[in-house]
Amino acid sequence: MGKIRVAIIGVGNCASSLVQGVRYYKKARDSDSIPGVMNVTLGGYHIRDIEFVAAFDIDKNKVGKDLSEAIFTFPNNTTKFTKVPHLGVKVYRGMTHDGLGKYLAQIIEKATGATSDIVSILKDNKTDVVINYLPVGSEEATKWYVEQVLEAGCAFINCIPVFIASEKYWQRRFESKNLPLIGDDIKSQVGATILHRTLVNLYLDRGMPIDRTYQLNTGGNTDFLNMLERERLHSKKISKTTAVTSQIKARGLDILPEDVHVGPSDYVPWQKDNKLCFLRIESRHFGDLPTYLDCRLSVEDSPNSAGVVIDAIRCCKLALNNHLSGALYGPSSYFMKTPPKQYTDTEAKALTEKFIAKYKLIDKKAKKSKRKK
Repeated sequence: MGKIRVAIIGVGNCASSLVQGVRYYKKARDSDSIPGVMNVTLGGYHIRDIEFVAAFDIDKNKVGKDLSEAIFTFPNNTTKFTKVPHLGVKVYRGMTHDGLGKYLAQIIEKATGATSDIVSILKDNKTDVVINYLPVGSEEATKWYVEQVLEAGCAFINCIPVFIASEKYWQRRFESKNLPLIGDDIKSQVGATILHRTLVNLYLDRGMPIDRTYQLNTGGNTDFLNMLERERLHSKKISKTTAVTSQIKARGLDILPEDVHVGPSDYVPWQKDNKLCFLRIESRHFGDLPTYLDCRLSVEDSPNSAGVVIDAIRCCKLALNNHLSGALYGPSSYFMKTPPKQYTDTEAKALTEKFIAKYKLIDKKAKKSKRKK
């Protein structure tokens, strides 16, 4: 059915888990149940149909290396769960802008030389989909890369909390180029956000109000190190908070801003890519009697999102095949924290399944054979 040619912006832990995952499940059978992906073959595309063709970074220890080597280069510290052979995919020198915060600058040295010609590289490699894995707070860098992606004529998946797919301006820009877009801010398989949303909906389904709630996270990867720079967290806090409060407001209810806190707590180096999430919900049951829930979740942060991105890539390719343009509402709502429109997770899944069923590849040979019978 053909390949999906993918380029990556930012060769960090998330890129490492994604590249490893495509290799790890290369021989998976359609009947296999794979944790973290909707199906082994989605819309006609197997996981192995994803082919990496280019990558961009600014770290001097990664630029110039093969992608298979760069994904395991310091400061990456996620779990290595499979070997990745030489891919013949070079990591090119990317654009910095605001992509390197003051704390990351203490452990990362920028590569020398000029920024590579991103547009030409994407075009020359016939890139279908570009994935944005830049650090949190990379507002200007993300917008700069989006301009390159639009000029190169590629689909775009925005995995970070810079508002692209959820903004009318960028939606129109992708529509004008007849290109699809999924975003913003990846929602992991079972991470802090999806757990928080699910628990909030459970309480509301059982007729119990959310009086106060918080979500605190700690981790030891570069994402948490970068988030020590609190001024870079504005969009991240909006994204994570809205992902939760949207579920309350969808019921015609409300919660005061001072009664909800969602955000990172601290950087703990020895945790590496493991993230600890601490959730609390304060509510009332019958007779207005108080009830409190405290929950602790431990996950390997980057692999937790890799399967979701694999599905997003395949949905983007289906959109390209069918000449769809602008933000993909169904897939964005299921895969992302801040989509153009918020739905419950059950609704979002149904919309995504409907999208896949409508735009999936048709096996013309099988269809022709069926007609003959």
